[in-house]
Amino acid sequence: MPGLDDPFWLQLLLKMLASALLVVTASFVVERSGPLAGAMIATLPLSAGPNFVYLAMDHGPVFLAEVARIGMQVNVGNAFFVLVYATIAPGRRLAPALLAGFAGWGGAVFVMRSIDPGLPATLAISAFVFTAAFLAIRRKLGNERPPPAPRTPFDLPLRAITVMLLVAAVVISGRLAGPSVAGVLAILPLVLSSLVIILHPRIGGASTGQVMLNGFPGLMGFGIAVGSVSVAAMPFGSTLALTGGLVVAVIWNCAVMLIARRRQAHLRITARSGRPS
Repeated sequence: MPGLDDPFWLQLLLKMLASALLVVTASFVVERSGPLAGAMIATLPLSAGPNFVYLAMDHGPVFLAEVARIGMQVNVGNAFFVLVYATIAPGRRLAPALLAGFAGWGGAVFVMRSIDPGLPATLAISAFVFTAAFLAIRRKLGNERPPPAPRTPFDLPLRAITVMLLVAAVVISGRLAGPSVAGVLAILPLVLSSLVIILHPRIGGASTGQVMLNGFPGLMGFGIAVGSVSVAAMPFGSTLALTGGLVVAVIWNCAVMLIARRRQAHLRITARSGRPS
């Protein structure tokens, strides 16, 4: 590790502050959106993106490509985090529901890292998991805005501290332990879990679960974006790979929003006309 007078520590502090500002700002936007819009915002690379940038700056495109490959495997665990939490959350307190979600995430990550499939196989597994899960839950999805809930004095500090600690863990682990640990931590469901921590006590587990379940299409797009970074990092360099991954994630989520809104508009028109959809 560098000494205390090394510029690394100042750079780390700036990275932590910048990431905290980004994720905290996004979380405020999520709370003022419906479940679908909130989920599409939450599944953008708000925490993983800066983490990838920092790792690329410190280690270069080869390291970034490996971290992104591992990150795609870990993103499968995010699907299980959402599924388990949303199943457990209605009628339960925050702690058991959140712990159950992380148990699902940890189990899936353990399996994926144990078999360690290559990138094509990881893409196939991701497509199967997310498609099957979405087909199973699609009838449970809704977009009703939850009732407003009062803030607590701890909301902002909790969000900021959580994000800053994770960024520090990812950057330091990348220096100490290599891409395997950094890849897992970089795709930790930070934004999803921080939203759960804030929203569950305020709007209830059922409404928070709706936000999480609406995130399935966005999580699949996020996985494709991370996969594109892994493919593009070495031939095109870190900057182009990361830019391309961000573009993929944004376009995917915008397309999901557009399709959902057209579907909702069609259902409203059908309901007014009295015809079956």
